Amino acid sequence: MNTISKYTKFIPYLYFISVIAYWFTYINRSEGISAYPILLFGIPFLWQLIKPNRNLNFSLGIVFVCLSSYLILAYLSNLLNIVNWSESAKRLLFYGGALVIGNFVMSLWIIRNSIKKVF
Repeated sequence: MNTISKYTKFIPYLYFISVIAYWFTYINRSEGISAYPILLFGIPFLWQLIKPNRNLNFSLGIVFVCLSSYLILAYLSNLLNIVNWSESAKRLLFYGGALVIGNFVMSLWIIRNSIKKVF
């Protein structure tokens, strides 16, 4: 049990790295070499795994909480029919729902790690 609690602090970074890797492979199939800048988004998360930094940790958490909150507002506007979405946009919102909730939870976890001084 001690080893599990020792490595749980790395779960949010591994989550974001896996999302970035999936996004890269998906775009790379259709776009080719222009997908490689997507890999740059993974550098801060990889850096947190190699050499943790409390300030970078807090910054990553705040940025992704803000982005996830913006996406949650998009879901609420869809639910309340504030904005008329096209069918393809509604399909994207439906499939991305788990991703948005996962991003929000993992971002809060990153902020919690930086406040609790886990590193």
